[in-house]
Amino acid sequence: MSDKEVLLTPDGLKRLEEELENLKSVKRREVAERIKIAIGYGDISENSEYEDAKNEQAFIEGRIITLEKMLRNARIINNDEIDLETVSIGSTVIVEDLEYGDTMEFTIVGTAESDPQQNKISNESPVGKAIIGKKKGTIVEVNVPAGIIQYKIVDIKK
Repeated sequence: MSDKEVLLTPDGLKRLEEELENLKSVKRREVAERIKIAIGYGDISENSEYEDAKNEQAFIEGRIITLEKMLRNARIINNDEIDLETVSIGSTVIVEDLEYGDTMEFTIVGTAESDPQQNKISNESPVGKAIIGKKKGTIVEVNVPAGIIQYKIVDIKK
């Protein structure tokens, strides 16, 4: 990961800070205890508990480094920066699928807090790229693996 700017909403910042704190204060201790117990079993060369704990420790330390770098390079998108005229990071957008008539609502976020299950899509995703900077009423075409989908931007909210 380069030192590229990480765009976050205030909620996204809070979630990353909470994850970092949990990794540093809880997970590190838990995995250290697991390693200590596994070493107590004797020969660590064929000890799967020890290997699993060491692998988890490496993952935790890697994630801590990643989160610290993301937070260092974070730029917070505040509600007052969200333009109701054009789609931007932090916008909640309602779009209509012109082929099927379905409407969907999602929030455009930076890649660090993208979560499709929570209807938070990245500004770098195909839909995000297609609608960012567009105005209400605009029809956009999104290239997806299944072909091209046309969406009409119905509304933009904070």
